[in-house]
Amino acid sequence: MVNLAINGVCGRMGLRIATLVAEDKNLKLVTALEMQGHQHIGKDLSSIISRGHNNVIISDELNGSSDVLIDFTSPDSTMNRLKACTDKGIAMVIGTTGLNSEQMEQIKNASQTIPCLFSPNMSVGVNLLFNLVESVSKILGEESDIEIIESHHRYKKDAPSGTALKLAEKICSATNREMDDVVIYGRKGLSEERPQDQICIHSIRSGDIVGEHTVTFCNAGERLELVHKAQTRDSFALGAIRAAKFLAGKPPGFYNMQDALGDMC
Repeated sequence: MVNLAINGVCGRMGLRIATLVAEDKNLKLVTALEMQGHQHIGKDLSSIISRGHNNVIISDELNGSSDVLIDFTSPDSTMNRLKACTDKGIAMVIGTTGLNSEQMEQIKNASQTIPCLFSPNMSVGVNLLFNLVESVSKILGEESDIEIIESHHRYKKDAPSGTALKLAEKICSATNREMDDVVIYGRKGLSEERPQDQICIHSIRSGDIVGEHTVTFCNAGERLELVHKAQTRDSFALGAIRAAKFLAGKPPGFYNMQDALGDMC
């Protein structure tokens, strides 16, 4: 049995993860976390989720009874929980996007003390997409115009998505390019002809789109598109749960979803 904590348990992802955890006999939610001042602090989680989790009180403080904490919140909240997990020896699964380089360095430093798994996207399909994009880039990347289009719901705060940035990173790695040199974010106005090695990321924020990513490889006479569309948040939530099970009992280290998925990807 793996004892779990969920940060941001009342958010879109937190609620869905908590609901799926209640259906898994190998998991037990022992800590439900929200930020200080949240309207549901002190309430039983069963008042928010109709099934399971009786006597789990929503709190703003992390106790030491959890094996793994799952966090899909904001950079500031994640950093606060990272310190608490490091102090208490609790493993951490992080799906938060919008983290800057300094914050990522803090996670890597913490991974010397506790096991940390970070991924901008925990869907099995997206992690397969990462590998496919890398493979295609090695074959077509030098001769193709490569564009990335990502679409998400209107409430997503960071742009481009962490998944889009990871896709660009995979392309650059496969084609020996530096992201700072070749990646741009949208286009406007008159400019010179498109540079051959340029990669453009286009971000759409609209309605209730869960998450869609398209990578296009275009050259004379043909276009190859690799597309992933998330229909619900369950693909991310189930991936996070899988990651938590993988991370429980692991030694300190910096892990990713490729580690958790093993031979599947």
